[in-house]
Amino acid sequence: MHDTIALITRYYAAFNASDTEGMIACLAPDVAHHVNEGAVRVGTDAFRAFCAHMDRCYAENLTDITVMATQDGTHAAAEFIVNGTYLQTDEGLPEARGQTYSLPAGGFFGVENGKITRVVTYYNLADWTAQVS
Repeated sequence: MHDTIALITRYYAAFNASDTEGMIACLAPDVAHHVNEGAVRVGTDAFRAFCAHMDRCYAENLTDITVMATQDGTHAAAEFIVNGTYLQTDEGLPEARGQTYSLPAGGFFGVENGKITRVVTYYNLADWTAQVS
């Protein structure tokens, strides 16, 4: 359990440092990345491409991060606040004008052999849309 909590904490520390490669170092090569309101992306190459897209459109920092894990360390969850700036219009979403937002979000993880095998991210898209509209 403690190793899993440390792994997820490293993953989010890398996120906050804008360190995509640091995040990928926490992932299994065939990680399944379940994007909020989107398709499942499989593998670290797909994860890297997703991060590049996000970095173009958003500047985000997570605060109030709480990480929890099962006793056997195979599952974990985190809740946090996403504090962001909408930098560039993302397809199908409102026009970006540098709007800021703050919204609660969560992550759910599968873990095997010290690596994250599944990442599920959730936030309320309607809340985000209302904040940037």
